[in-house]
Amino acid sequence: MDMAQGKVEICGVNTAKLPLLKAAEKEALFARIEDGDKDAREKYIEGNLRLVLSVIKRFSSSNENVDDLFQIGCIGLIKAIDNFDSSLNVKFSTYAVPMIIGEIRRYLRDNNSIRVSRSLKDTAYKAIYARDALTRKNLKEPSIEEIAAEVGISKEDIVYAMDAIQNPMSLYEPIYTDGGDTLYVMDQISDKKNKEETWVEHLSLSEAMKRLGPREYEIISLRFFSGKTQMEVADMIGISQAQVSRLEKNALKTMRAYLTA
Repeated sequence: MDMAQGKVEICGVNTAKLPLLKAAEKEALFARIEDGDKDAREKYIEGNLRLVLSVIKRFSSSNENVDDLFQIGCIGLIKAIDNFDSSLNVKFSTYAVPMIIGEIRRYLRDNNSIRVSRSLKDTAYKAIYARDALTRKNLKEPSIEEIAAEVGISKEDIVYAMDAIQNPMSLYEPIYTDGGDTLYVMDQISDKKNKEETWVEHLSLSEAMKRLGPREYEIISLRFFSGKTQMEVADMIGISQAQVSRLEKNALKTMRAYLTA
């Protein structure tokens, strides 16, 4: 990164001269992109590079080169453009920011990953084999203690080995469907680290939440500001998790309609 006289260059791009696209310009360009216009795609990418810059600021504490993070962020941006459904009532930035963050996090994880040793893999595979055998034998999922006793390895070593070979799972991985309402991995977890951070700083969330009914307001507050899982919310307010899921989706739809109006 080169900084001189107010000019900032990342990957040879003068960030002070990056174009700013108005909403109408973005819509027109995206319509051309969907028709296969490559020039429109390039202009759309350039017009959203500031979005990549805003995201990589989140990783300022990283030891990685800023140019590298910018290039990886651009890959996320391009993926977002290529997969964005303009028929949905969602701002492109709302869709693209998590894509860009995800691409950078994958890069940081893969670039700094520790090679899993052969002995760890062997322990993990023995544990998996023992788990499957015990499940078939007892017709239920065995505990870590039972697996450890079967394999003859301490439960601490088994947990460590199993964790070392795990592949990351997408937050959008579907895990349950009931009458058309799909529950995803992200619905089952809480985010205690980032619950007080604002993902998309310039959205008028407080105003959008005023459009919600009392129960929907409570659910959104508990889910996204207190970091509760859907199951925890269901227990707290005395309804089923499926009802929480439906109310949450309706609330987010109402907020999205206001924020993208």
